[in-house]
Amino acid sequence: MKGSFEMSTFNAPPTAEAYLNARQADRLTLTAGRVISLAGVVLPLLLIGILKFTQVEIEALKPLINGTPWLAWLYSVFGFAGTSYLLGVVELFTAVLFIASFWSVRAGLAAGALGALTFATTASTLFALPIWEAASGGAPYLTFVGSFLIKDVALLGISLAVLGESLIKNHTAMSLHAETANADA
Repeated sequence: MKGSFEMSTFNAPPTAEAYLNARQADRLTLTAGRVISLAGVVLPLLLIGILKFTQVEIEALKPLINGTPWLAWLYSVFGFAGTSYLLGVVELFTAVLFIASFWSVRAGLAAGALGALTFATTASTLFALPIWEAASGGAPYLTFVGSFLIKDVALLGISLAVLGESLIKNHTAMSLHAETANADA
């Protein structure tokens, strides 16, 4: 049907041939989008990761972690400061992996997986914490906590996109390696 929207076409990543045949402006737009998306993941991971080593952040995490039953166990295992430090190390390490994903498929795989795990965990707290502003009439008005956490849904999506792209690149590289090995045999 003319003018119909095909979801399968929209979801498919561009092939190498399509990318190479695309207009330079289109490739530049895609590249800029990727860079800005990754900056949008890296900056919060770096800046909030660094904060995890401060007393202010250790205190700020207490109601969030204690209010989430599937995370509260962290305090009994690592303590308040240890939990914050652990989260900080994971966030900083993940940020470095996202940066390295520009050059390394393995870094992209690890960054996408760690980022997805991190942001799925933080986004899941939306189901346990009070995120609707009662004084404003409840949903759709977010509390400060809700407005802070809602961004993690987008960051989860970017992490999954990096993971998916890295999986495709890894599979393609493995297929090419197998074809080359078979041709040499």
